Parts: sequence; structure tokens; C-alpha cells
Amino acid sequence: MDRSARRAHAIAIMAKAPIAGAVKSRLVPPLTFAEAAGLNRAFLRDLCATIGTARTIAAAPADGAEVVVAGFVAYTPAGAEAAFAGLLPADFKLFAQRGDGLTARLIHAAEDLLGAGYASVTLMNSDSPTIPAVTIAGAIAALDRAGDRVAIGGADDGGYCLIGLKRSYRRLFEEIAWSTAAVFAQTLERAAELGLEVMAMPPWYDVDDAASLRRLIDELFGVARRDDAAGAAPATRAALTDLLAGGLAERLAVLPPDAAKR
Repeated sequence: MDRSARRAHAIAIMAKAPIAGAVKSRLVPPLTFAEAAGLNRAFLRDLCATIGTARTIAAAPADGAEVVVAGFVAYTPAGAEAAFAGLLPADFKLFAQRGDGLTARLIHAAEDLLGAGYASVTLMNSDSPTIPAVTIAGAIAALDRAGDRVAIGGADDGGYCLIGLKRSYRRLFEEIAWSTAAVFAQTLERAAELGLEVMAMPPWYDVDDAASLRRLIDELFGVARRDDAAGAAPATRAALTDLLAGGLAERLAVLPPDAAKR
């Protein structure tokens, strides 16, 4: 199927290269820089797998047409592609983020993919390893419908986990107080300024500090475990199992040392 066809969509994970000391620094402590980079690699593996599942869900819409979803990782810094060697599925493509600051990088990532002929682009963070595939598939489905709109999946901290658009709207990313609780609300304001319909996906959460790391551990191992979490985020689960057995349980004070055996 030609990429320029209306039913071809792109999903890009916005990611820092998983290099110790350069990624997930807000998780240090309780993690070491090396542990944080290893956990980030696990996040990327799981997000790529979840996008693969979302592709399958989205591939057969109700009208019977074929939907093609291409996976990408937009990485920074430029020149660090070797850090992703052996990490991504063979059909995912890497491209370097462009611009200074998050506003410019998001704008350019969207424009690069839309300029390549995709009918829509969904940009995702790399901090939500357990985000459900149905949330991503829902964004694809919303963008696959005729008419212009933006799809956005909020984060519990006031930001968003994903944003999808069908045309380049720089204003969606301008004058946003990034890394604050105002991001989601300000983005909705920008969409209203542009007269864009907004399709809100169910919110999720980012893992970017000790509190959210505790939440992730509880989701995968603890009493807050979801009914469908048994097979969720296997790479992240394996990485955390090793970390918990290696002393993270005591450092983080969330679970007894044998919790990883559950």
C-alpha cells in the first residue's frame, strides 16, 4: 500500500538514546544511571510491542478497508542511533529529532512524517510502558476517519502520553509550559483556537520519578495489579524483577524483597 494513501498512518515514539547518565535521570536515585538506562530500554521494547498490537487492532476497521500503521522512533541526540542497535523491531525506523527544545522537536517530527505522505502522525512519549494497545488503536481509528481532528491521550500528571494529528499545526505545540500540570489543558486551548475537533483517549501515566516508579511496580506486581496485567510489559516486568531482587525493593521501600517472585 502506498504511503500517500489516506489509510496509511505513522506512530513515532519520542525517545532519548538509552545511554547511562543521559536518560531517566529523575529516577536517580533510587536507581543508578546504568539501571535507569536499562529500564528505559525495557520501556522502549514494550512500547514497540504494544504499538505492534495496536496495528493489528487498527488493521481491520469496520468498513473493511486496509489500514497500514508504520512505527518509528524519533531519537535524540543526533548521531546516537547506535544506542538502539538490537533494541527495536526490524520494521521500526529511526530518525533524528530536529530543533532546539521540545516545541521545535515535536513540530519537526510531525512535519517530517506528514511530509513523507502519511495521512496522520501520532507522537508518543517513551515513559508509559504499560499504556494499553487499545488506547493507541483508538487514536489511530479517530485519525483514520474522514475530517480533521486531533487525538490526545492525557497523562495523570496533567501532560499527555500521545498526540495525533492529520495536518501540521505548529500552534498545537507553541506556548506550552512543558513538564508542568498545565500541558494537557493548554494543548486543548490551542486546539480550540484552531477550531479542531478533539478526540480524547483514556488517560494513562508517565514513569519519570520515584512515585510513578512505585506505581508501575504496584501495577505489575502489587495489590493494584490490573486484571489484564499478567502479560503486560514483559520486558519492563523482567527488568523490574531483576532490580527488585537486587535491592530496589529496599531502596524504594515499596515491596518486600520477595515481591519479584510473584
